[in-house]
Amino acid sequence: MVEKRPLVWLSAADSKTCVRKELETNWNLIDFNLDEPVSLLATVPDEARVGVLELPTFPEKDTPLPECWLETLGLRYWVAIAPQRPVRGTHIARLITLYCSDFHTLPVDFQRINTVLGHLWGMATILEPINNLAHDRYQWLALQGDSQPIQQARSLLRRLSATLEPVLITGESGTGKDAAARFIHSHSTRATGPLVTINCAALPATLTQSELFGYEKGAFTNALSSRPGRLEQANGGTLVFSGINELKLEQQSAILRFLQEGYIERVGGNTQIPINCRIITTTSQSLPDLIALGRFRSDAYYRLGSLEVTLPELKNRREDIPTLARALLAMSSPGTKPKRLSNEAIHSLVNHSWPGNFREFQNCLQQGSLLSNALVIEASDLGLASLGSGSKVSSNISLKEFRARADRQALLCSLRLANYNMSEAARILNISRVSLYRLFNKYKLGSHSQNLRPNVTAGVILTH
Repeated sequence: MVEKRPLVWLSAADSKTCVRKELETNWNLIDFNLDEPVSLLATVPDEARVGVLELPTFPEKDTPLPECWLETLGLRYWVAIAPQRPVRGTHIARLITLYCSDFHTLPVDFQRINTVLGHLWGMATILEPINNLAHDRYQWLALQGDSQPIQQARSLLRRLSATLEPVLITGESGTGKDAAARFIHSHSTRATGPLVTINCAALPATLTQSELFGYEKGAFTNALSSRPGRLEQANGGTLVFSGINELKLEQQSAILRFLQEGYIERVGGNTQIPINCRIITTTSQSLPDLIALGRFRSDAYYRLGSLEVTLPELKNRREDIPTLARALLAMSSPGTKPKRLSNEAIHSLVNHSWPGNFREFQNCLQQGSLLSNALVIEASDLGLASLGSGSKVSSNISLKEFRARADRQALLCSLRLANYNMSEAARILNISRVSLYRLFNKYKLGSHSQNLRPNVTAGVILTH
């Protein structure tokens, strides 16, 4: 007998959709209640690839719950079921457009939705490893170059890889801190062990104990089975606290207890579990400065920051820019002849200040490759002049407006590059889908992005 594939079912209440019972013959349904507060503990099996978002009635007012649930569950493809076609420009229409690959209206045709789910499952199984590999290559490129600052940083990373002491990686946003953490892990004696990353900005204070230490069956309501925490999952490998500066003082205290004692106790349990994992932390803010402001514990800093490496800003390694640009263009054009940069375009890149560092640089090159109609990318294709680079910065433009222009340009460019798939656009920008959705609303780009979207999405079946 063929084992059923897991299918996440996200609905506002107990589903009464007839197609649900029919799908149970082919799928192992995993239920989540859309009306409940979202939790980081809402994990799905690693084998899960697709999910169904059932919307029996349209909400009377906008709510962030659907977006938060979809982001937390982290599936690649969602199929929506709605009572009728959503009105253009409404919250539900935006939700389906931004997060779902397909939608069906009631009554649902079982054969058709089952075929769509199977198609999306197959696509996710094939594409997920390829996309992850491409993402890793792009991130890894942030550490490449022949300039003295990046060579010194790489040399220090190699030396730190030989130890098992905690390492603190500092640097501005977009300098490649997550890539540096993976570099240390992959070059260490723990390379064959797990690499577990915790996004500290997405770790609610109320869930810190359960998320880090795990919990036992019956520890709290809905704890139907025991679950290991992130520290236990990283045993024998490396645990990365990404953005440690985002943690509140009480969260820092929980981490400090483990660092001092070397063991954990699951929530609701009384057994001490020894943990042996390498700790790496990253921060875009100075921890000593946060200590002075009373926002970071000095004892936690001394435990985590005994070995520290700072990644250089891109503006301090300008000689690497031409080589990095050619590498990015080659990577973005697999199997075809890559486009090249004109001398003026290279000059524009080298003289830009790059406040967003390598992440901004990557987006700029992707935009230039997309907008150029020839094999040679000109300076005008990069959009740096319109952002006010170099001597062309207007004396009337504020820093806030400068950043807003850059954000708008990066958002629209990433959407085109991702073929109007919001999940892929979020991966290009290295942000969450919820953050991308909020930025589109912030800069009032929702209607503009919908007008840019083609009417037919290749490879996706749409049922209205």
